[in-house]
Amino acid sequence: MSKAAPGPTPGFLVWRLANKWRVAVDRGVAPLGLTHAQYSLVASLHGMQRAGERPSQRQLADHTGLEALYVSKLARALESAGLIERTRDPRDPRAVQLALTEQGQAVTRRAITVVHELLQQLLEPLGGLDAPRTRAFTDELTTLLDAPFAPSVPNDESTQGATP
Repeated sequence: MSKAAPGPTPGFLVWRLANKWRVAVDRGVAPLGLTHAQYSLVASLHGMQRAGERPSQRQLADHTGLEALYVSKLARALESAGLIERTRDPRDPRAVQLALTEQGQAVTRRAITVVHELLQQLLEPLGGLDAPRTRAFTDELTTLLDAPFAPSVPNDESTQGATP
């Protein structure tokens, strides 16, 4: 237990901020027929396509930090909505490649504009998107995200020999 003054922990604050952001994006992109998770997928796919990539579901999962199974589920829903196409990778028949359709590109561009405006709002207390405080905040978040993290498993008799 920490001996610091009582108050919210950094973990609690990160969790609250992530939830605040998810709710804001969910509400912002809902009129476009997207959820926050779907937005994360199509916006990432948009950026990767602009860089000349046609990523597999696995590559997109690695890029977004989402579980591969969840990306597969999201991709199927987005395919049903006509926003992406899923095709077999000619180099690996087990892999599925993803690409935005024309409709998907149009929806994604609109969603990116909406989310950019939300980001400006969220970061206004730090001075806005291009402010020095925002750059410092981004650097700190990047440091935390880049640090290796392996949650420890309690070492007691109830977990001995159990597979997490």
